[in-house]
Amino acid sequence: MAEELILYTNPMSRGRIARWMLEETGVPYETKIIGFDGGMKSPEYLAVNPMGKVPAIRHGKTIVTECAAICAYLADTFPEANLAPEPDERGNYYRWMFFAAGPLEAAATNKALGFDTPADKSRMAGYGSFSDVMNTLEKAVGASPYIAGNRFTAADVYVGSHIGWGMSFGTIEKRQAFVDYYGRLMARPGYKRASEIDDASMKAAE
Repeated sequence: MAEELILYTNPMSRGRIARWMLEETGVPYETKIIGFDGGMKSPEYLAVNPMGKVPAIRHGKTIVTECAAICAYLADTFPEANLAPEPDERGNYYRWMFFAAGPLEAAATNKALGFDTPADKSRMAGYGSFSDVMNTLEKAVGASPYIAGNRFTAADVYVGSHIGWGMSFGTIEKRQAFVDYYGRLMARPGYKRASEIDDASMKAAE
């Protein structure tokens, strides 16, 4: 008997990343919508994620939080979905997934907050400068059709989500390489299914 898989999410959050990843795996799962007004800080949900944030997944007795970890976990747990490269081909897969979780996330967040790293302090920041991050990301998405090579992987779910979200909200520049890359991802059936589910959930909550 398959272990129960539950997604804790909110359609107006990074939970959309986890939803997309789950739709790419094709495995059945239950959704629990967690509200921003009290739900995320309730004792019940804090027992799942002490940070009081979504998304999180529960797979049997295993709980995973943080979007990059959720993407990596699901790719490894459901290998039949073919969302991770072979172990000896995972260099770029790990590299860019965690680049997005580290330098890209930090640089985009600081930009949203109106903070620019002083030029003489850039060595103190793990990402250097915003322009360093954008230039590096542009080269990465322009090097091959997908972030880890010639086929789609879980790393594209995570990196692509950051790029799409960032371009929508102005924290990532709309460079042509980003637009082209994200366009390829938006054409995927898994992306479309996930977006339809979350968009419907948002509409129902209005």
